[in-house]
Amino acid sequence: MTFDAPAPVSHLDAPSIIRTKRDGGVLSDAAIDWVIDAYTHGRVADAQMSALLMAIFLRGMTNGEIARWTAAMIASGERLDFSDLRRGGKPLALVDKHSTGGVGDKITIPLVPIVMACGGAVPQAAGRGLGHTGGTLDKLEAIPGFTAEIAKSQIRQQLCDLGAAIFAAGELAPADRKIYALRDVTATTESLPLIASSVMSKKIAEGTRALVLDSKVGSGAFLDTEAESRELARTMVELGTEYGVDTRALLTDMHVPLGRTVGNAIEVVESLEVLAGGGPADVVELTLALAREMCDAAGLDEVDPAATLRDGTAMDRFRALVAAQGGDATAALPLGSQTETVNAAQGGTMGDIDAMAVGLAVWRLGAGRSVPGEQVQFGAGIRIHRRPGEPVTAGEPLFTLYTDTSERLVPALRELDGAWSVGPSAPPVRPLIIDRITI
Repeated sequence: MTFDAPAPVSHLDAPSIIRTKRDGGVLSDAAIDWVIDAYTHGRVADAQMSALLMAIFLRGMTNGEIARWTAAMIASGERLDFSDLRRGGKPLALVDKHSTGGVGDKITIPLVPIVMACGGAVPQAAGRGLGHTGGTLDKLEAIPGFTAEIAKSQIRQQLCDLGAAIFAAGELAPADRKIYALRDVTATTESLPLIASSVMSKKIAEGTRALVLDSKVGSGAFLDTEAESRELARTMVELGTEYGVDTRALLTDMHVPLGRTVGNAIEVVESLEVLAGGGPADVVELTLALAREMCDAAGLDEVDPAATLRDGTAMDRFRALVAAQGGDATAALPLGSQTETVNAAQGGTMGDIDAMAVGLAVWRLGAGRSVPGEQVQFGAGIRIHRRPGEPVTAGEPLFTLYTDTSERLVPALRELDGAWSVGPSAPPVRPLIIDRITI
């Protein structure tokens, strides 16, 4: 892989580049450099980039194309550098985490405070919802007053004083910001090259020294098969390593939603339960597994992430982080005023719950976007009352849907139709953590 800085090329044009990829060709370095730069600066229209993204979605990219696309997106903006920062006279233990996207995946919210409490420093350029998956920023901005639009000086100060900052990418990989929004509304999210380059361009540009990736496998993941998720994880690990970032990945299950809540504010509430020492077992298990990986990657020896939940230090760090970014962690969080409950027609045992269907239902309730820049409903979401394998009594609630827009309830209920079952026996138990991938 090569990562030379892009150079402007004047003789290229968008239709020719689209046609090359449409017909299954390989884009040259010059073509990739030109189209990323031209789109970033408005010389390529959204319609043209949409066509190119669909061609990439359908035709794929070589490893060389992915590497160059990533390099061009990094070069479209600035790169942060925190190597000069110190705490107690020592360099900061900089480490971050990124998930490839899941349903009910609120892991970042309890995870970052745990790593803070263990002595790490987390510079997290977080994203918004994409397709059927939720975004960390949409969830945190449900907290009254919280803002992710913070200056570089504040990011640096928080890393030194608190141990974390969660911020919008801003001028980091601005090409990715534009492309990310376009992918969200053009059905081009489920593309290995576009996922890998999007994730790694932001993470390399944000200035972390180590990175732990959560690559999802299952119906709620962006890629269909475990083999594809493995390939995505390896591609991202290789990209990070080439840039000098200690990168490793966990393959984790996303056949069913994580936890018992899916949405924005409703997931924050569940995250607070985890930080208080409770919460769903799967959310706690994955949070602590990723925390251990992050601490190991950051060189934080002899720390116990689980202890920070037991003694309350992780909750303290979360409150301090939210307060530093203008939020009130003790304020009441919004919940949709219009509700609908799905009750069990018969007793038995809860079967599998299709994560993709739940994610789409929550999107239809208003937790996601159908056009770029649309405001999400912070109170939209679904509460899952019975998870797979749990006993069910006839007539009891299985799902409660929340929205502020009553006409959204029927389309959301249609998404859930056929996505779950109640039967005589429990479904097979799948491991939450499937594998660990490093170079």
